[in-house]
Amino acid sequence: MATESKKQNLDTELFQLLGQAVEQTGTSPDSSKGKRIREMMHTACKLSRDHADLGELKLLSQSLKEMRYALKVFRQYPGHRISIFGSARTPEDHPDYIACVNFSKALAESGWMVITGAGDGIMRAGHGGAGTEKSFGVSISLPFEATANDIIQGDPKLINFRYFFTRKLMFMWHSHAIALFPGGFGTQDEGFEALTLIQTGKAPILPIVCIDAPGGDYWHHWDNYMTHSLLDYGWISPEDKNLYFITDDHLKAVEHIQHFYRNYHSQRFVFDTMVIRIKRRITDKQLQELNTEFACLVKSGNIEQGPALRQERDHTELPRIYFESHKNQYGTLRRLINKLNDFDVINNPAV
Repeated sequence: MATESKKQNLDTELFQLLGQAVEQTGTSPDSSKGKRIREMMHTACKLSRDHADLGELKLLSQSLKEMRYALKVFRQYPGHRISIFGSARTPEDHPDYIACVNFSKALAESGWMVITGAGDGIMRAGHGGAGTEKSFGVSISLPFEATANDIIQGDPKLINFRYFFTRKLMFMWHSHAIALFPGGFGTQDEGFEALTLIQTGKAPILPIVCIDAPGGDYWHHWDNYMTHSLLDYGWISPEDKNLYFITDDHLKAVEHIQHFYRNYHSQRFVFDTMVIRIKRRITDKQLQELNTEFACLVKSGNIEQGPALRQERDHTELPRIYFESHKNQYGTLRRLINKLNDFDVINNPAV
């Protein structure tokens, strides 16, 4: 007990010192931000008490540095962003490469920015279509690949990572959509990572488009595997297939992404309440349609429409729909978002 009491006293003194350090950075240690910063500093100090070895400290220190710098870069460029994945081996004259150039160019012209792994192949095609000004590169240090393609090399929006897991976190954190072009292990890994995070509610729902060149069948073969090796065996649910969209027309892919944000804005949880922010209110009749069709998503009560909840601080000017959620069936939630956007087409056909 004496040892535990001594440890608590040390922590109290340490917290006071860390609070002073936070204050010197210009942030109040009693603010929400200040408390979080102090918690991170305290966690770092506890690694010494835990006798963490040098390798563990290097891993955590480098990871934090990578994430801090990446967040700093992305913060300077607000707006919609899409992560594009595909093979680094795709040559420039390949139909997939040309399709990616056309797709990223069309999105950039509508105001989007693209994020790629900064390598060659599909990654270079994404940058080539969007242009350097509309491109981010998140490069990974590999022994057999150049650090970055010639389009993004030297640009301030090129971010270099040592670890895959920090890089993958940035891809998901800063994406409002994901595009998958034909590729190998890395493309499959990124695609399934995104699907898993959305399916389990660990990431907000966003559009995932799987794009072939005109007449291509890569993603149809992949979908056949999803149907007959995963769905038929019960490893995924039928509604999980709502989480991705397959096309060989890059303009349909662009349309699919833009439709997703026609009225839908964003989502978050307030405790067990799912809050979906929308750009324009829906009618009472449409709200009733949602309650009839999507009752399976509601744990208790009904889907309601109203202003921001008192716990919310972001986008408080937007209307919301919200309901107590089971926190599952995200494929069905994806269909509800489609319905919200379809309603907006009816209400605002010129928007």
